[in-house]
Amino acid sequence: MAAVSTASASAAGLTGAGSTLVAPLMTNWINGFEIKEGIPVKYSAVGSGEGIKAISNGTVDFGASDAPMTPEQESKCSGCVTIPWALSATGIGFNVPGIKKLNLSGAVLAGIYFGKITSWNDPKIAKLNPKAKLPNLAITPIYRSDGSGDTYAFTNYLSKISPAWKSEVGYATTVGFKAGVGAKGNSGVTSTVAKTQGSIGYISASYLIAAGSLGVAAIENKAGNFEFPNLKNIEEAASTVKSLPASNTISITNPPKKASGAYPISTFTYAIVPHSAPQKGFLQQFLNYAITKGQAYGAALDFAPLPKVVVTAAKKAIASL
Repeated sequence: MAAVSTASASAAGLTGAGSTLVAPLMTNWINGFEIKEGIPVKYSAVGSGEGIKAISNGTVDFGASDAPMTPEQESKCSGCVTIPWALSATGIGFNVPGIKKLNLSGAVLAGIYFGKITSWNDPKIAKLNPKAKLPNLAITPIYRSDGSGDTYAFTNYLSKISPAWKSEVGYATTVGFKAGVGAKGNSGVTSTVAKTQGSIGYISASYLIAAGSLGVAAIENKAGNFEFPNLKNIEEAASTVKSLPASNTISITNPPKKASGAYPISTFTYAIVPHSAPQKGFLQQFLNYAITKGQAYGAALDFAPLPKVVVTAAKKAIASL
């Protein structure tokens, strides 16, 4: 596991840890913020689960997670506030020779990760891809071995599609997968899929873009359309958000049929910060930068702009710290 820096109450800057999904955007945020404000920020991409642990233990100034805290985590992170600060998606990458695009449904993905659909020429996959020349090649599902917001988004989507998945596996940052091979972090899953012929994995959209060589699946949404994790499709999923609960946590997986072009495994990602922190002033500056000027870095990395209603809620939460 990557080292998590110890938080300092000095003017040395800020430390954070957590989500690997937000890490590529975080790099740009940190560079832009340091140029603008002269305040250094260090970030360890150790996964959402470890990020929540780090902020709960007080070893960093902020945590980052693509999944909301559980009630148990909230109790351990006494007085922590969850603030949505970026919007992206969990894509599905695969390694099948000669094929770069496929249509996949939630039912098929559940079947693959249950270990019941085991070959790429399975009739259920062929029915969704009548023009594809699917090989008789074994499927190797790859999943995150660390606590992951991408795991949360992926399994949340499957739980909404498959009653069996909901009852037997459920959704969380860590679940008991029935089949496949674990890999650590988005970079680990990406590299494992890239080197394993016949494999499939759920990967943050920005990592799929960076990988380039992997096939990418269009996923069936509630309207019955197959969509890729492109900006406009992520934005359409987020357009269904009209208000936020007091917790500021929002699920946009498998959104309603009216969002006909929505990518169904879209996800918000969050900063988790304590009330009355020693670094309160710096934190507020950094968080406000991230949800305003920092959003300009998103498009190239497949992060869509935050909806206005979310920005309003985030600003309110930042002011309350």
